[in-house]
Amino acid sequence: MSEIKLTDGGVCAASGFTAAGVHCGIRKNRSKADLALIYSEKKAAAAAVYTTNLVKGAPLTVTRNHIADGYAQAVICNSGNANTCNSNGIEIAEQTCSLLAEQLGIPACDVVVASTGVIGQKLDITPIKQGIPALTEALGKHSADAAEAIMTTDTVRKEVAVSFELGGKLCHLGGIAKGSGMIHPNMATMLVFITTDVAITPAMLQKALSGDIANTFNMVSVDGDTSTNDMVTVLANGMAENAPITADGADFEIFMRALNTVTVQLCRLIAGDGEGATKLLECRVSGAPDPTTAKTVAKSVICSSLTKAAMFGADANWGRVLCAIGYSGVKVDVNRIGVSFLSAKGEVKVCENGAGVDFSEEKAKEILLEKEIVIAVDLADGSESATAWGCDLTYDYVRINGDYRT
Repeated sequence: MSEIKLTDGGVCAASGFTAAGVHCGIRKNRSKADLALIYSEKKAAAAAVYTTNLVKGAPLTVTRNHIADGYAQAVICNSGNANTCNSNGIEIAEQTCSLLAEQLGIPACDVVVASTGVIGQKLDITPIKQGIPALTEALGKHSADAAEAIMTTDTVRKEVAVSFELGGKLCHLGGIAKGSGMIHPNMATMLVFITTDVAITPAMLQKALSGDIANTFNMVSVDGDTSTNDMVTVLANGMAENAPITADGADFEIFMRALNTVTVQLCRLIAGDGEGATKLLECRVSGAPDPTTAKTVAKSVICSSLTKAAMFGADANWGRVLCAIGYSGVKVDVNRIGVSFLSAKGEVKVCENGAGVDFSEEKAKEILLEKEIVIAVDLADGSESATAWGCDLTYDYVRINGDYRT
């Protein structure tokens, strides 16, 4: 079994991929990059998943059309403006692709386009047009620059990469993401761009991505809002020269493990950087009778505003966890549920068989004051499990969103 190793490089870890990020003028703050580019030397197999929100940004429509043939060669993304609910949104997105394509010498239909920022604000093509020459000139091993350029209310760059072997060939897979607010368990919940040098057909790449997101990006929640521009895209250019993955098998399983390693790390980075957040919350559900029950319970707990507020206050209020389980909509035997809180400071059991147990409030407070908290729920009714990620609910969340537009 191939070992999956964390490595450096983000979206530039894979052979043949370069990236860049520049300030083009969409944002007033000249110190903030607002235009990102990821480019592959060779045309790559492409796959994507999109937000379930009925209100969708124009770039999603354009991207869906462009990769309908299963291929792409570049990704361009602006921050500061979502290009959503604009009468000329499609036109602006198509123009962006055409301008970049002309600069790179590739077909416009091989460009993936994305936007993030304020919804309903007109987007002028001028700064993008003026910025594209500098953007393409800056191409290099600059994953961090691209990761910064797609940030909105994010406070940290989000990039991960791994290496692994397929048939004796060294392969890489890496990704960058943005996501801090408007994050909720409906695909896709954020912008994520993943690159790999693995040779794989578009159909198998789409199968891998669609299969993975059910247990990763669909299990993240920050605030219960599902955004309009969210998308996860994967490009695979085949430059590792492995035997192409065309069907299920050992190589596909290794690829899936590599993909999952990157996506889980990105999920944790997104959840931990939730708007105003001070803590990463991870709900681990075990003992469920089926996968649906496990996932539903995990998401219900992680989405509970009262539980999130209790974690902010380092309050071991386990009753809020049971409350969230109770209204989750799945059948559980409340009299069998166990709940524990874990962190780097240890573990404390707070509930057993649906009832409270004696525990040290002081020890619980010490555990819950850590930056990463695990809420462990045992339904004691089967062998299925699931994990969901979220964050605490703080005063700063309201402050950030109270004047986000103005």
